[in-house]
Amino acid sequence: MTVQLSGLGLTVADVVAVARGGSRVAIAPEAVERMQASRAVVERLVNEGQTVYGVTTGFGDLATVSIRPEQTDELQRNLVRSHAAGVGEPLPVEVVRAMLLLRANALAVGFSGVRPAVPELLCGMLNAEVHPYVPSRGSVGASGDLAPLAHLALVVIGEGETWLDEAGPGLGGEALARAGLQPLVLEAKEGLALLNGTQLMSALGALALADGRRLAISADVIGAMSLEAMEGTAAAFAEPLVAARPHPGQVAVAAHLRALLDGSEIGASHHDSPHRVQDPYSLRCMPQVHGAVRDALDQLQRVLDVEMNAATDNPLVFPDGEVISGGNFHGEPLALAIDYAKTALVELASISERRCARLVDAHLSGLPPFLTDAPGLRSGLMIAQYTAAALVNEMQVLAHPASVDTIPTSANQEDHVSMGATSALHLRQVVDRTEAVLAIEALCAAQGLDFRAPLTPGAGVARAHARLRALVPHLAEDRPPAADIAAVRELLRAGELEIDG
Repeated sequence: MTVQLSGLGLTVADVVAVARGGSRVAIAPEAVERMQASRAVVERLVNEGQTVYGVTTGFGDLATVSIRPEQTDELQRNLVRSHAAGVGEPLPVEVVRAMLLLRANALAVGFSGVRPAVPELLCGMLNAEVHPYVPSRGSVGASGDLAPLAHLALVVIGEGETWLDEAGPGLGGEALARAGLQPLVLEAKEGLALLNGTQLMSALGALALADGRRLAISADVIGAMSLEAMEGTAAAFAEPLVAARPHPGQVAVAAHLRALLDGSEIGASHHDSPHRVQDPYSLRCMPQVHGAVRDALDQLQRVLDVEMNAATDNPLVFPDGEVISGGNFHGEPLALAIDYAKTALVELASISERRCARLVDAHLSGLPPFLTDAPGLRSGLMIAQYTAAALVNEMQVLAHPASVDTIPTSANQEDHVSMGATSALHLRQVVDRTEAVLAIEALCAAQGLDFRAPLTPGAGVARAHARLRALVPHLAEDRPPAADIAAVRELLRAGELEIDG
């Protein structure tokens, strides 16, 4: 599969295919034509000696400094070098690959004034698996993700560091040579076009969105397992009730739960019993809570669909000769949507932990204490719930919206920034912790279902239970739960608990 970059129509699925699946990429012919048209404008302006920000001037607060035409190449090289000020652990290779893809697609829109050779080299790096070593911290999310993109751009000019054969960092120029690629000598506007953009935020957001959707669907399945294990009722998921408040996510989750629980012998066994007039909120309100999470992820999807196919550098160069300075690099649209999605996933983990706590509490679950048949002698899954609680607490701290803060930069020329990169880095951590909490709930729910045998749950729940039990056996005697949690996380990551019904 080859993903064609035209500046239009790139999807989250494309990002995942390239970042994680290794799909090849190429620039579409129509994008080359657009780039050539805008490049001709830049070359004309330089030859005429006109004043254009970042082309014949300095950057940020130094925009008042004029640059002579013969200095334009040096200006762009100096920009890349000086802005590579990142710190912290390096970004994972999948994030760097997504950044390369998204930057190439943004240039392919055709308003950046670069030669087609620039995004073509980015595509060549992807196809040859030349992955820049990019420190994760340093972006304030306005003027784009400057520091991370500068580390990426260093390799484009044959400098910086890359990952070499998984052996750690190596010289960027050496990696290009080994791949048969030539570094570029950047010309007017091209360094600025590589650095001005929201590609770190977008890359992290797109990958987290794909993972978040998978976890949201799996959460319905795991929640249904918990409901069956605790002899809950499906009455609150009834179509007429949900349709009276028809939020799209709520409607979808309720339908999913009804399908998962269909044909349940456990449900039928207590259908006429007064023991459950109403279930606790963590069971009864799954459509409302899980559904709101889906709606938040849908909002992030809408923002990413625009952002991934947008020109996000400054100034923009139009084929009619107009060059306009603006703020398309400002990450606010992404920052707000990412913070919203981050908060939503924390809630998905929070309600999951509450179900987990009920499952191990014999006073609430109707199951053996801590899901072991020898309580006291054995502790069962007691401490697994502690781990879930610790993770939720950590996520509640990470949920603080970075987008509500700003620290001015560039001598107050850039006096309001989005901090969207911080939001996106935290979102990635929240996805990781949510996966772990759901894995813990799934372990507890499966153990609870074991105690309901020989009665069987709904068909969808039964499939989920069987898939988990094929990997992790029933907890008969105490053993370290850590390996079981890790195994269920792999099941979640593989999409094995994304069951329709």
